[in-house]
Amino acid sequence: MGLMDKLRGELIDIVEWLDDSRDTMVWRFPRYQNEIKMGAKLVVRESQTAVFVNEGKIADVFEPGTYTLETRNLPILSTLKGWKYGFNSPFKAEVYFVNTRQFTDMKWGTQNPVILRDAEFGVVRVRAFGAFAARVVDASRLLRELVGTDPQFRTEEVQEYLRQLMVGRLGGALATAGVPLLDLAAHQDAIGRRLAAVLTEELAEVGIAIPKFVIENVSVPPEVEQALDKRTSMGAVGDLDRYTRFQAANAMEAAANNPGGEAGAGIGLGLGMAMGQQMARSMGGGAATQPPQPAPAQPAAAEPPPLPGQAQWYVGVGGQRQGPYDLGALAEQANAGALDADTLVWRTGMAQWQPAGQVPELASVLASVPPPLPPQ
Repeated sequence: MGLMDKLRGELIDIVEWLDDSRDTMVWRFPRYQNEIKMGAKLVVRESQTAVFVNEGKIADVFEPGTYTLETRNLPILSTLKGWKYGFNSPFKAEVYFVNTRQFTDMKWGTQNPVILRDAEFGVVRVRAFGAFAARVVDASRLLRELVGTDPQFRTEEVQEYLRQLMVGRLGGALATAGVPLLDLAAHQDAIGRRLAAVLTEELAEVGIAIPKFVIENVSVPPEVEQALDKRTSMGAVGDLDRYTRFQAANAMEAAANNPGGEAGAGIGLGLGMAMGQQMARSMGGGAATQPPQPAPAQPAAAEPPPLPGQAQWYVGVGGQRQGPYDLGALAEQANAGALDADTLVWRTGMAQWQPAGQVPELASVLASVPPPLPPQ
């Protein structure tokens, strides 16, 4: 083998990248001081972009396809090299392969809570986490702004920067969405799409887009969760009166099953008598086993309903509460001299005790008090 053949063997004639990783965004083709032969094959596969860099300057960019490297398809590099007449000599250039597929295994989450103002719960601290996909849409900008001369640029080198950017925009997105806290789960997809568009626009200067942004969960502090659980329990109870009677029945049964306590013995005896009477009625025994049944009541004549009850009043005398009294009883107290305009009174609905003379409803009661007798 001659010297020229040996030198030709050291020239690179195929430039390509077979990616065997899942997290490499940019990979620099290794030259190891070898030169690229003019007429070499450049293979750019789908989801790849090849960028030629000469003496620190970005020259030509190649989209997916197979190319024969010549001066006519390397116009910028040819100008930089000074190949004005199509000189076909070997050349040295850095070739960066940029991965343009979607990187979907990227996570985000809030290290510190995001403070929101909710119409129902007031100021609430929320945490959120999820996933997102990133894609390189401008290889030249990515090389200039983030990669530099890194021979192998991985997602872990940019993921923290992206996560901080997303968390910084999350609070504004949730606040401007106008969605109540209880309805966030139903609007997570719409908020995620809005955030993806905002982040893509902001990351355009570094050549990265966010095609997908997923909010997996939005959580609140434990005390707010407990309040929500209580509200859910109250909704599940439904009729509070029936629930109260059900709880009372359970308490009676528990007390009856505790023979060591006096209350349990009494309640158990009462339950036993009630159960015995119920069994006797269901068995339909003779007169000796059945209590005498009262005669059926005759239908009463039609009568008007009772009058509505009067308000019940309490009177404060000598620091002691007395009552309750209706208006008639208060009139008797006034006539007896036990109630005057300075006596403190109160009824349901009043915020606090007030002198009787300041209560309009008692004006008629105080007016019935006769004036004092003239002096003898």
